[in-house]
Amino acid sequence: MPVAELIRLLAAVGVDAPSVRSSVSRLKRRGLLVAARTPGGAAGYALSDDAHQLLDDGDRRIYEHPAPQLSEGWVLAVFSVPESERAKRHVLRSRLARLGFGSAAPGVWIAPARLYEETRHTLERLQLAPYVDLFRGDHLGFAATEESVARWWDLTAIAKQHEQFLDLHEPVLRAWVARGEETPPDPEHAYRDYLLALDSWRRLPYADPGLPAELLPADWPGVRSAKVFAELHARLRDAGAEFVHGDGG
Repeated sequence: MPVAELIRLLAAVGVDAPSVRSSVSRLKRRGLLVAARTPGGAAGYALSDDAHQLLDDGDRRIYEHPAPQLSEGWVLAVFSVPESERAKRHVLRSRLARLGFGSAAPGVWIAPARLYEETRHTLERLQLAPYVDLFRGDHLGFAATEESVARWWDLTAIAKQHEQFLDLHEPVLRAWVARGEETPPDPEHAYRDYLLALDSWRRLPYADPGLPAELLPADWPGVRSAKVFAELHARLRDAGAEFVHGDGG
């Protein structure tokens, strides 16, 4: 894809051209974009193998909403970093937190077992795997798992993120529903509303690891926010894609 096309697409959500070019440069330095010619011969960029893996893992997180089961167990990440490389200790903690892990003890982080593959891919990509051991297992006590989960994760902060998403995007969904099915959505309008919702939503499946309902407070807002995003996705994604491809992209 040429940079000019990225500029067109991001201008629709208020991102200016210098910001797009700066972001492209950062992604290239990180090895996520590689220089490539478009089918028409224009200069542009393509995704690297690491970027494809990153997006495959992200798509599973963002678009798949499995019903979490307590029986699936947990994955533990136990790490030890030499003092001479203590900067990597901070990177490990922040990366595990961004993957949705909770902190069970110093150097011991926990998440639902289904996050194992993505965790492995991420640690390998960032060359952090040598410092970490991964385990699968069950929580056997002594505190009730529900009480332990409330220590491992800041559920109040996660719930607030869901509520912020709902405050922003539930009114957008209501407006689209009020339009009815008879009037085809304007592609640029659909693209803009969908991309903004996606940009807000994509952080939530990482902050919220998707815990079984029996371990969460009653009326957990994550159920509603997932439903709102799923409905916006169903209504707007295909119409928004018309705008993406409409000008030769």
